[in-house]
Amino acid sequence: MDQRLIELFDRYTHGFMSRRAFLDRLTVLAGGAAAASAVLPLLENNYARAETIAEGDPRIATETVAIPGVAGLKGYLVTPKAAGKHGTVVVIHENRGLNPHIKDVARRVGIQGFVALGVDYLGPMGGTPEDVDKAAAMFATLKAEDALAGSRAAVAFLKGRSDGNGKVGAVGFCWGGGQVNALAVAEPDLIAGVAYYGPQPPADKVPAIKAALLLHYGALDERIDAGIPAYEAALKAAGKTYEIFVYPGANHAFNNDTNAARYNKEAADLAWSRTVAFFKKYLA
Repeated sequence: MDQRLIELFDRYTHGFMSRRAFLDRLTVLAGGAAAASAVLPLLENNYARAETIAEGDPRIATETVAIPGVAGLKGYLVTPKAAGKHGTVVVIHENRGLNPHIKDVARRVGIQGFVALGVDYLGPMGGTPEDVDKAAAMFATLKAEDALAGSRAAVAFLKGRSDGNGKVGAVGFCWGGGQVNALAVAEPDLIAGVAYYGPQPPADKVPAIKAALLLHYGALDERIDAGIPAYEAALKAAGKTYEIFVYPGANHAFNNDTNAARYNKEAADLAWSRTVAFFKKYLA
């Protein structure tokens, strides 16, 4: 697909233009209304493809739970059925809320032997709607301090679970990747953080980080990648434990396998294998 179309969609999904402006520009770039209509389904997420791990997989149990500490905050909890205490992981969604894809990611974490909690950061506003444009409008009103409060409540919830081993990590994607970085700055109880193509924190906040970090980026994601050098320099100067991987030929959101245009299986599989190994190293 023309990279210009992917970059246009990225600008739209991150709030830099209205849907009407996006569709008008898409029509021009695609070469007409018919071509734009054919391309649009490839750019948008198709949640019919979201269940790589079935809801009823015998290795895990799933439920929706209330997360204490923030009124209305809820989460999708995945617990391994294997006996014993497990490492725990907060799963943080993109900027469209707790959708079927992120629930599937939580199940992927769960089958690896971790208690996973997919937090719905729109829970206090009534929960993530099916309408992605409505979700985007809700996100526009979500304050950074409220999102961070939700993340910290999720860490406390997992840290206190009787089936957990007291070690808490986090993984997030896009907006969620930025929230992992913000959580690492603010929460000393976070042991390990994995940020997929997430906005970086200010360099002067980096010394506060206690968690080990694994940072995944797509090489074609110029907007987010622009922040890598300053972040890495700050991490290195502060003596932090971190790994950075930039995946050739990969776009922003390369892990999202419900998005035909941006999903990159080779990069996603490699990044996921590194993510699982990272959590097993620090959370076991």
